[in-house]
Amino acid sequence: RVATMTVKRRCHGRNKKGRGHVNRVRCVSTGKAIPKDKAIKRFIVRNIVEASALRDIRESSCIEGYQLPKIYIKQFYSIEAAIHQRIVRVRSRELRRSREPPQRNRP
Repeated sequence: RVATMTVKRRCHGRNKKGRGHVNRVRCVSTGKAIPKDKAIKRFIVRNIVEASALRDIRESSCIEGYQLPKIYIKQFYSIEAAIHQRIVRVRSRELRRSREPPQRNRP
């Protein structure tokens, strides 16, 4: 019987599955080049203007009911930057097995 090494994650921390090679992306926080399938991805939709100035712009606008455009950003984080900024948390061995996504807190 051949001894096999223990595996921490069944996907080995990636989402590659038979691709061989994946292009690299830059981490938003550190600038580190990381494989795209290994990166922590967050899609951010934000208003161009912050909430404090939003009312002033609405009042001074000549168009009634004008909807300000939003900024759409896809951000990639390396594992160590995402853990450091608490974008993802370290999970216990039992919780690491769970595949369902975490609860979303939407306003």
